[in-house]
Amino acid sequence: MTDHPTKQPTATPTEGKSGGLSVKKVLPLFVLIAVVAGFFGLGLNQYLSFEALRDNREELIRWSESNQMMAIGSFIALYAVVVALSLPGATWMTLAGGFIFGTVQATLYVVSAATLGALLIFILARYCLADFFRSKAGKSAEKMEQGFKSNALSYLLFLRLVPLFPFWLVNLVPAFLGVPMRTFVIGTFFGIIPGTAVFCSVGNGLGAVFDAGGMPDLKIIFQPDILGPILALAVLSLVPIIYKRVKTNGTSS
Repeated sequence: MTDHPTKQPTATPTEGKSGGLSVKKVLPLFVLIAVVAGFFGLGLNQYLSFEALRDNREELIRWSESNQMMAIGSFIALYAVVVALSLPGATWMTLAGGFIFGTVQATLYVVSAATLGALLIFILARYCLADFFRSKAGKSAEKMEQGFKSNALSYLLFLRLVPLFPFWLVNLVPAFLGVPMRTFVIGTFFGIIPGTAVFCSVGNGLGAVFDAGGMPDLKIIFQPDILGPILALAVLSLVPIIYKRVKTNGTSS
């Protein structure tokens, strides 16, 4: 009787690996932290403010008119970085866009840039830092999880139309819940259009605000004639989820 060699158990992909973050995964996080620290350390946050826009409005208009394509490209790139890094100042950049480019053009540029910035952090969270961001999201992520499981696109549209959670958090949670990238882009792009258009419109009228020495009314979005249609769109975006639940309950009863 011959002895057969004992078959060794095949190691699973997770065996032999530490439960912590690898250097490859941590490196992007260090880069993000370094960029954000440099942003504040160099005092660049002061340039993303109402005061900076007010004091440099004439130079911005002249430069953008003389360098249209560069102005558009620079604005979109900077806005995308601000969103990707969750830096303060996106609101004032939106107003600046409306002031420099007009309501319609600024809305297109801001929505495109914000979607690009959101996509960048979405990709980073999904492929590099999913474990880290999942631990940081906490209970807010758990509250969103069921909605994304029901209908990812509808729920994402709702969260973009009605910001119940911070913009940066809605960028991260879909990444580690397996929401398709295409769904994320579509939901983000179309979901932020109404609110963006409102703030770009406010920015388009900043000339009169500057001349009067006042401040723009950022609470305008809460006025009934503006908030009402946005909430109606938000409710409409939830119709597929509501229909699915009603159908499921009807079938089970």
